[in-house]
Amino acid sequence: MYIKQIYTNCLAQASYYIESENEAVIIDPIRDMSLYIDLLKERNVRLKYIFETHFHADFVSGHVTLAKLTNASIVFGPESDTSYYSIQAKDNQEFNCGSLKFRVLHTPGHTMESVCYLLLLEDTPQAVFTGDTLFIGEVGRPDLAVNPDLNSRDLAGYLYHSLHNKLMSLPDDVIVYPGHGAGSACGKNMSSEKQSTIGLQKQFNYALQPMSQDEFVNIVSTGILQAPNYFSHDVMLNKNGYESIAEVLDKSLNKMSISDVLKQIDKGASILDVRLPNDFETGFIPGSINIGKTGMFAPWVGTIMTMNSKTILVCNKGEEKEVISRLARIGYENIIGYFSNLEEWRKQGHELDSITSIPSSDIALYMKESTILDVRKQEELQLGHVKNSVNIPLDYLHTHLDQIETSENILIYCAGGYRSMIASSILKSKGYKKIKNIYGGFTAISKNKDGLNYLKIS
Repeated sequence: MYIKQIYTNCLAQASYYIESENEAVIIDPIRDMSLYIDLLKERNVRLKYIFETHFHADFVSGHVTLAKLTNASIVFGPESDTSYYSIQAKDNQEFNCGSLKFRVLHTPGHTMESVCYLLLLEDTPQAVFTGDTLFIGEVGRPDLAVNPDLNSRDLAGYLYHSLHNKLMSLPDDVIVYPGHGAGSACGKNMSSEKQSTIGLQKQFNYALQPMSQDEFVNIVSTGILQAPNYFSHDVMLNKNGYESIAEVLDKSLNKMSISDVLKQIDKGASILDVRLPNDFETGFIPGSINIGKTGMFAPWVGTIMTMNSKTILVCNKGEEKEVISRLARIGYENIIGYFSNLEEWRKQGHELDSITSIPSSDIALYMKESTILDVRKQEELQLGHVKNSVNIPLDYLHTHLDQIETSENILIYCAGGYRSMIASSILKSKGYKKIKNIYGGFTAISKNKDGLNYLKIS
């Protein structure tokens, strides 16, 4: 038996490769096929099944393309009708792979079709692949129901029974392999650990402690951030099928001239500049939104950019293929071309905009005459915040601009500087001119020797 966890950091997502006697299964693959195909070739193994734990909302799975390339069968759980051929497994149905068995455990709650896959060797439970039902230190959010007859409290009730009647009844030494880790929007407060055991989760996971169903429902239904806009889009792609990455690249890898860019801007195209903040701030095409190609890049694009808007990609030379592929992971397929030569843009006399950033030590110079905008999540405020600051989490900035006047002087900070530059670019694109980004964000502010003079520690 061979188990390999394949973790995609920018999605905080785990897929799994399990092999026995020259047969393999893959659980919850991402859309990029090459890593799985290369692994199958390297180990000279036949892919027998592609197991899906549910219709993913935060990324486009690779199941459809992978099945076409390998002739493997796609397996979902109950209540999972698809527009392509797939096996709709029954609760407790078993599938063989070499000397291994996989038992389907129907665990509705995160979604109604959610399942976990229990791995058995000689009929002894070894591990359980829990998808978005059980995470390390957390459980799946219960507010993503596609069925209009179900609300989040209904789903949370299902989740309570799935956890208590199915997963918590497994032996304590069964290894838990979750579908996501820290940073994912599929749960409230996931651990950065990549695996655990049923016994440890019973002991330390707050949602698995002894409590009534009503108590559980109340706990898991509160404090959930609004689902990003792209979640419903991705569910439909995963349910109905999608183009391959190769097809997306074929239509998006168009090198654009300056005249091409100008024409598309006139037609209403958006500009996504994925250079890192320090490069972006010194000069960018007016109206550009900056989401740097690092960290949780693609999920932020899906959260902030409109899914059906034609988009021009601005990136460093040679990065366009990687960026388009990463965006396709979350179903963002609207790139109509890319542009890299900002120096030529400048030489030809076209305008470039810029953003001013200040060191944390200079905040006191501007505080009295400025509105201070904190774009961190509300739970981050527990660490403290700048006195008299206005908190609008970046996720909600587009819809809460009425809280800030365009004529105001605005200082913007986040935790470290990445989100504050995104926010700065959004405000610039909306006509806010007197903005300043704070280098290093709250981390730098709190470490500054004068920080306590203008910080409020919660």
